[in-house]
Amino acid sequence: MTAIRKKNSGTSRSDLVYRVVAVGAAALVLILMAGLMLELIVNSGPSILKFGVGFLGSTSWNPVTEEFGALSSIFGTLVSTVIAMIIAVPLSLLIALFLVELAPPAISRPVGYAIELLAAVPSIIFGMWGLFVFAPFMADHVQPALKNTLGFLPLFDGPPMGIGMLTSGIILALMVLPFITAVMRDVFRMVPPVVKEASYGMGSTTWEVTRKVTVKYGFSGLLGAVFLGLGRAVGETMAVTFVIGNNHNVSSSLFAAGNSIASTLANEFTEASEPMYLSSLVELGLVLFVMTLLIQIAAQLWIRRVAKKAGGGL
Repeated sequence: MTAIRKKNSGTSRSDLVYRVVAVGAAALVLILMAGLMLELIVNSGPSILKFGVGFLGSTSWNPVTEEFGALSSIFGTLVSTVIAMIIAVPLSLLIALFLVELAPPAISRPVGYAIELLAAVPSIIFGMWGLFVFAPFMADHVQPALKNTLGFLPLFDGPPMGIGMLTSGIILALMVLPFITAVMRDVFRMVPPVVKEASYGMGSTTWEVTRKVTVKYGFSGLLGAVFLGLGRAVGETMAVTFVIGNNHNVSSSLFAAGNSIASTLANEFTEASEPMYLSSLVELGLVLFVMTLLIQIAAQLWIRRVAKKAGGGL
């Protein structure tokens, strides 16, 4: 009886230690996020007091006159991110489906390893490759072809310089593609084989099984993969800085040079000697932090809604 009590006492202590450590780790994350938010708000205080909400809608960026606005940076961030997601999401879905549903192990394994290695390439390498190799290719071949065929649209008007929002969006797509593909591949692998076998047994084709079973079963996980790539694209710095052009203008043309919040911070933070200049850059960082937070909240709400609908349908 005494031995049992000692064993239960030891187990209780272990459970208590485990709970304390787990709660402490979770609380640490919240404390770090709150501290980061507070630090950004405090250091961007002068800019917030001077420009107010107008900071978000102004295209001014003049360190000499100390007139600053975030609109051009927000615009470039959103445009380059949208381009990246339009390209990366369909390609990632197709690659993941190929690796799981169609490719034999002799092909799926090395391709899967290559994707994981691609995800490990530093962003500055993508930026250097984009500037010295991809941008000249865009200027000589892709942008002139788009201008000749679709030049009547404002999106493809302007001189083909190679750098710009279109180039940065494509580079971003190459960067987030391996992350999205790897998660989607793992989601598809988690689909129970018995479910797919039952569908094949009922006479379904490979396309029908893929569309109605594999994709539908892992749809919540696919959304998670998409938002993971979206979060990476929004905050990417070095790759975008190399190829976006770093111009504080808002243009309807995808060929035009622009900038993003992250590229503005990377380019100008070391040059910010005046207090208002530095405060405006910190406020840009605050805007990026809030944008990322809102994306994550929207992702969680959407995934929960999809999961509830799927549960109701079952």
